[in-house]
Amino acid sequence: MKRNIKMFVALFSCVSMILTGCSMAGDDAPSATEYLSDKETEKEDIQENAASLEKSIVVINDLFEPVIEELEREDEIMEQKAAEEEKAEEETKEIAASEESSEEEKPDPVNIVFFGDSQIANGRFDGSDIPSLLTTRVPNCNVYNLAIGGTTASVEQNTNELKPDVLRSTSFLGMVYCLSTKSDRNETLGENNRTVLEIMNQVTPRDVDYYVIEYGANDFFNEVPLDTQEYDNAAKAHSYYNAMIMGIEELKKISPKAEFIIMSPFYGIYLNNDGNYIGDSYIVSNGIGTLADYASKAKNVAEDTNSYFMDDMFMTKCDLYLDTANQYLADNIHLTLLGRQIFTRLLAHYINYLEKNEPYAYLETDFIKIAEYDTEETYRCREDIMREYYPESWAKYIKGEFPLAQPSEEALEQYGQSDG
Repeated sequence: MKRNIKMFVALFSCVSMILTGCSMAGDDAPSATEYLSDKETEKEDIQENAASLEKSIVVINDLFEPVIEELEREDEIMEQKAAEEEKAEEETKEIAASEESSEEEKPDPVNIVFFGDSQIANGRFDGSDIPSLLTTRVPNCNVYNLAIGGTTASVEQNTNELKPDVLRSTSFLGMVYCLSTKSDRNETLGENNRTVLEIMNQVTPRDVDYYVIEYGANDFFNEVPLDTQEYDNAAKAHSYYNAMIMGIEELKKISPKAEFIIMSPFYGIYLNNDGNYIGDSYIVSNGIGTLADYASKAKNVAEDTNSYFMDDMFMTKCDLYLDTANQYLADNIHLTLLGRQIFTRLLAHYINYLEKNEPYAYLETDFIKIAEYDTEETYRCREDIMREYYPESWAKYIKGEFPLAQPSEEALEQYGQSDG
């Protein structure tokens, strides 16, 4: 009888474990190492856990970039713009004719050509794009915005014919071939990018002083290889780093006096279809790398081509991150007007330093706190810092040699005589 009772109890226990899913060794069960919540993550929790999140890479298939239409009424706008330019040209001629005898010879303008994606293209038609904004911060400059939204540095992956004379590509490398006339720019740009074609026709490569190049986001979204070790030009043209190198080498041939500024792709945030936070540019991978990896490659490009590198990813120039993203990003990816204003100011320091409008200290020390940014503010490096840590800059600064960085009255009174 006792034996039958024991068997019954054992049988009952087994059935209970099966039905309830309990484990006798529950404390030793392995826990999940990654978990994406379906519930909306609170912003405060994201900020608090950002450091720990960055340690885990999240691979997302079929990433895509939100599309911001630049303008749908291009024909109408271009006609209006042409009429305004014609009227302005007539007025300019009248003024020039009346003042021709007294006008002094002006210095040659600073010619700046931009290549890039939508981050540079956006705002082109209302004058709020980064190149247009730059004209308010760099004296006597001409800007040529050749950026096209949605484009990559690498030649499109479905393009097999890569000979420049038959290539029809709006990638960075394709655009460079158009500028150098190795590719037919009319066939490449005439149908869908007439505005860019008209701007490119105004560029004289030998007179270009600066090229500003910004790519990476669309290479990331299109799962473009970061680089390749192959020697074949076709393989190089289809990878991010190598295509950038090839394009810059070509530009150096046609613009021997030009300096190059490489802008990294911009920090961003990724959401799922329900609008919930997935991760940021440090942790969301396309299966090849994160957008931060593409930014690091952009820095490698700058180093290997003796170019200047402008960081738009790693918080060395401003506090772009989770808690400020909604202020400078329109859709977690693209820059708002405020974002374009912020990065224009930072970009201007590079050219103003090279043009001797500002001391190097301005380029080195300007750091923008996005929440506190004043669009009307003109940056000034602290004079005590400049005097102590940038003696070469200080010696010229105190003598008033920088047009956009003049010493204060206090500095002139205290140091003008002794340092002069």
